[in-house]
Amino acid sequence: MKQPGDRAPAPGPLALVQNLLNTVDIDAGRDRLRTIAELTMFATRYGPGGLTFGDSDVTELRRFRDALRDTCRGHAGAPVPAASAAMLRHAFGHAPLILTIDGSGAARAVPAAGLDGATALVAHVAAAILDAVATGTWPRLKACAAHRCQWVYYDHSPAGRGRWCTMSVCGSRAKMRAYRAGRR
Repeated sequence: MKQPGDRAPAPGPLALVQNLLNTVDIDAGRDRLRTIAELTMFATRYGPGGLTFGDSDVTELRRFRDALRDTCRGHAGAPVPAASAAMLRHAFGHAPLILTIDGSGAARAVPAAGLDGATALVAHVAAAILDAVATGTWPRLKACAAHRCQWVYYDHSPAGRGRWCTMSVCGSRAKMRAYRAGRR
């Protein structure tokens, strides 16, 4: 997915999480996960292809996506609502992972065999997040601090203190509001 301000996307498996979270454009009021066909297209393009989804999967994944976005808002300093944390505990609790060891001794978590639908996609997201936690990149996946935006971006700044999807749009608006408020 194209990033605001031509930012580089999240690295490695974390790009799946970023792409899932950005299937909704809050400012424009567009959602790309409204139907089974759209969900199937997303999974084929960005995640594990070959999954079968039902109507309840669409609703479940949209709720999961919104709760996970709250976590990324938390990475930018906003409190994570208790309901979002509970929703994520429930979703991740039903999406089992197994630990695999490859020929070189490297370990990684992968979705358990036999998963399908929303559960399989949530398991792939969980595996991507665990990989990001291990590499230290997870806290850099943030949701824009602009309430009308909330686009999820990867903070490539050296200090990791970015708050806006792009300074030229959301950051500039916030600075202008602060300037005007200070002049009153």
